[in-house]
Amino acid sequence: MARGGQGLARVAVVVRAGAAPLWWCGAFAAGVGVLVPGLTGRRIGVMAGAVLFLVAAAVVTYGSRKRYTALAAAAARAGKHDVLQDRAVTVRNWRRGHRWWLLLAFVAALVSSFAVPAAGGMLLAGLGTGLRLKAAWLGRRERAGDALLWVRVDWLGAHGGRPAGKAVKVYRSTGIAAGDAAPGGARRRTDALV
Repeated sequence: MARGGQGLARVAVVVRAGAAPLWWCGAFAAGVGVLVPGLTGRRIGVMAGAVLFLVAAAVVTYGSRKRYTALAAAAARAGKHDVLQDRAVTVRNWRRGHRWWLLLAFVAALVSSFAVPAAGGMLLAGLGTGLRLKAAWLGRRERAGDALLWVRVDWLGAHGGRPAGKAVKVYRSTGIAAGDAAPGGARRRTDALV
């Protein structure tokens, strides 16, 4: 980075990066888990899984909101020499950094089906849903403040890190049109001319 610029990744994109793999791994593991009767039986397994899904989604959605809010309120304007990381690069870095954890969680969800069918998979799906809801909440904050939130890449660490972790000191902000991701971290849609 020339002249003191920093590499910046979108906060909402980092949050959202794990949502799809966790949800799909969880859905697949739950589907396979239903085929196994397990120690508790399918009905109890699915009911326990539903509770785990709801609890996991709520905990992830509402967890660390005060920290995100404080960092967003104190966000400094991004400098002209800062480099905005593409959405695809941010997602790829997060998924590469967490691929072994995702694989381990998937295997654990499958193995747990022999005890409590589908519960482990539904827990993973709940975590993914919670991340998607948290990213949507960040998107609403970004739209309300008319500014996108960014975090320094080096503060995220080698594995994509946590965008509200202890290493993160302050967010940077840009105009709502900056970068290639919409508020909330989704791909920016280009409307066709009518």
